[in-house]
Amino acid sequence: MPSAAGDKLWIIPDGYIPEISSGTLTSHESICVLNTASEDAHLEITIFFEDRDPIEGIAETVPGRRTRHIRTSGLKNNAGEAIPVGVPYAIEVKSDVPIIVQYSRLDSTQAENALMSVMAYPIK
Repeated sequence: MPSAAGDKLWIIPDGYIPEISSGTLTSHESICVLNTASEDAHLEITIFFEDRDPIEGIAETVPGRRTRHIRTSGLKNNAGEAIPVGVPYAIEVKSDVPIIVQYSRLDSTQAENALMSVMAYPIK
């Protein structure tokens, strides 16, 4: 069996959940994770802010040999803390097995929707 692709630590420096959306689509962002390993990837996600302490201890799992799109608006830690809307943030994703991380944003704050997707930054 080939070894898993990717890295165990990824950074996404630009996050933002808009306060409003227009039309029928809701603005949202997703952490897109590919786990090519046979075993489950256990993620620990930390959210960083400009003016407040991070939200730590957000746990997610991506099954082995699967992909998962994790909406940032639904992330909560074990204390129930969630990412506030209208506040810039950054994301750190740690995994116990190598994974590949992409970040996608759908901005529907105006009638002309915008979709952006970028690879996260892997840390060796």
